[in-house]
Amino acid sequence: MKKKEEKIKDILKEVLEEITPSKQELDEIKFELSNFLKKLTSSIKNSKINAEIFVGGSFAKNTFIRKGHYDIDIFLRFDKKYKEEEISNLTEKSLKIFKNVLKIHGSRDYFKIKIKPSLFFEIIPVIKINHHKDSKNTTDLSYLHVKYTSKKIISKKILDEIKISKAFCYANNCYGAESYIRGFSGYALELLVYYYGSFINFAKAISEAKKEKIIVDIEKDYKNKRDILMNLNSSKLQSPIILIDPVHKQRNALAALSEEKFEVFRREAAKFLKNPSKKSFEIKKEDIQQSEINAKKKKHDFVLVTIKTDRQEGDIAGSKLLKFHNHLTSEIKRFFDIKDLWFEYDGEKTARCFFAVTRKKEVIHNGPDIRDKENLKSFKREHKKTFIKNNKIYAKEKINFNIKQFIRLWSEKNSKKLNEMSIKSLDF
Repeated sequence: MKKKEEKIKDILKEVLEEITPSKQELDEIKFELSNFLKKLTSSIKNSKINAEIFVGGSFAKNTFIRKGHYDIDIFLRFDKKYKEEEISNLTEKSLKIFKNVLKIHGSRDYFKIKIKPSLFFEIIPVIKINHHKDSKNTTDLSYLHVKYTSKKIISKKILDEIKISKAFCYANNCYGAESYIRGFSGYALELLVYYYGSFINFAKAISEAKKEKIIVDIEKDYKNKRDILMNLNSSKLQSPIILIDPVHKQRNALAALSEEKFEVFRREAAKFLKNPSKKSFEIKKEDIQQSEINAKKKKHDFVLVTIKTDRQEGDIAGSKLLKFHNHLTSEIKRFFDIKDLWFEYDGEKTARCFFAVTRKKEVIHNGPDIRDKENLKSFKREHKKTFIKNNKIYAKEKINFNIKQFIRLWSEKNSKKLNEMSIKSLDF
């Protein structure tokens, strides 16, 4: 047992060294950020906009980790006198002095600026608030989140444990609250690690959790778990973990967490605790070629599909592509048994997915009531082998097509549906 604990300690120490940005990297980011903020401050002043700047996110909270690229959150806190619909336009106006400004549409438009190939600044307009009751959008709470964590999480040990937790979630594709990920947000991880005291304690708590929901109320805003379940809005109780936001007790900071990502974390955490390995912190890339070889060995039908959307890259494109993938999956299930599947969004306007399936022998199609003469005729025209049961007509269909043929025919037949779902193309 002691050997395992020592091994875990050595692995986490090594991981922390690798994920902590170097002094040179941090100095470069600070230099670029300082120059940018000077220009932005001047632009705001010249435009006579009543707004103040604050840097948020993991950079401000000292929980920043090394990744392929860095995103720095910069918030413009607008005076309450401004209308909700004004602040995005005023932010855009203040950014006209900069190049490469990309407007990103959402519940409130924000902006992304490419500073270097690996460095991006996200400029987010918010309303200046001092209490959650004044917020009009979730992003308005960001200042309160930074204020809370900066006050509570001051121990270097906990900050390091948060970095390790983020690296673990990032490696296992369960980091981020975006609708196409539905994982753990950075803020949620900060709160959870602070509550449990370390990454290992957090990992143990999740991996050993029973079937009932995990409920965390750091500030004890509620009397007990029953009080939370009784008083929180039902829409906020759907996630496997209920994490009461310390700055807004009616909010579940993990409302976006899906069962799928929770199970990914639980499975990988249990695996790491049982057999500690640095591989648990390495980003896993799907070996598509090997997946195809494995499928063929098992005599499964395999297809790799590239899906493209015309919607804006980021959360909008990612959620559209995932929604379509889920819809296509449900259509495939009608005719095939899915043995393996995979989906990956590239961060721009494209996603790739594969399906390994076995063909069903036949399917039964439900038809109309036999008294519905008009629809009865059209059903019989569409299907050759029919039978009647309890005054309803049904049809048997033998499956004589493979998965690639099915997707091709389905996409041709449902071109209108693809258009409605903002899908530009399907390629094999």
